[in-house]
Amino acid sequence: MTRSRLALVVGVATLMLVAPACAQTYPSGLIRIVVPFAAGGINDVAARLIQPYLEKALGQTVIVENRPAASGIVGTDAVARAAPDGHTLLMVASSFTVLPATTAKLPYDSERDLTPVAIVGKNPMIFVVNPAVKANTLAEFVALAKENPGKLNYATPGAASQTHLVAELFSRRAGITMQQVPYRGGAPAIQSVVTGETQFTVLSPLVSLPQIKAGRLRALAVGSLARHPQLPNVPTLAEAGFPDFEAIQWIGLLTTAGTPEEIVSRLNAEVNRALKDPDLVDKLARQGMSPGGGTAAEFRALIEREIRNWKEVARAAKIRQE
Repeated sequence: MTRSRLALVVGVATLMLVAPACAQTYPSGLIRIVVPFAAGGINDVAARLIQPYLEKALGQTVIVENRPAASGIVGTDAVARAAPDGHTLLMVASSFTVLPATTAKLPYDSERDLTPVAIVGKNPMIFVVNPAVKANTLAEFVALAKENPGKLNYATPGAASQTHLVAELFSRRAGITMQQVPYRGGAPAIQSVVTGETQFTVLSPLVSLPQIKAGRLRALAVGSLARHPQLPNVPTLAEAGFPDFEAIQWIGLLTTAGTPEEIVSRLNAEVNRALKDPDLVDKLARQGMSPGGGTAAEFRALIEREIRNWKEVARAAKIRQE
């Protein structure tokens, strides 16, 4: 046996011995939840809501560390390169599955370098228009857009964002053409529809609901399979004539690939347990989110499916990060 081959065998054997021991002593120290965006965003809020529950359940200090830069890429890469021992976690939003579809080269592989743990919260995206738009339903909006091809504008929180891809997919399904107007974030994007600078957008309840309730926006549809509890009279996309079409935003916890399955299962179980607490459910609801949960395998399947779908949309529409 060559020296290099012997070293490989010894390395693999050592890893097989260390992984079970690591899982048995987990957690053995400080746990970090890396948020790859600035404080105050939905990722950050979700991390700080789940933090005390994990801290109590795991018996170790859990801190939230904001590492904002490059659309979340820097913080995500840091977790991808961390030790695979479950002490470094990552709180991401559904934009995590958009980046592989719209970014030419990431420093990490979204599917191979990170391991899904659990979905913490989710919410439907809401399809809204300025009240001056002569459309009270999604079907009427589609008809209006067909009568005025290319003349209606839709706001996004940035080019190549999830809103951009959802709006493009909707346009293709509906057979309409609209013009994208990118802004720097969800707040200015929604404000542009309120003022009439743009006519349409698809954004989260967090930024949409206050304007809808104030009568400054009209909701045409919600992107979930069930109606939103705060918008009981607004139909789902399926009810509005677009079956097999969901527009969901989620917030989820991941960790470094190679983390022992026992640790991932432990973290998944603790997140699911926390999401049954009425107080946490209420706090999530105030942020426009319903509790997530489910298995790590289900979360992985969702991520893989979304990356595949968004790549198809981005390729067809020629959407790329600049």
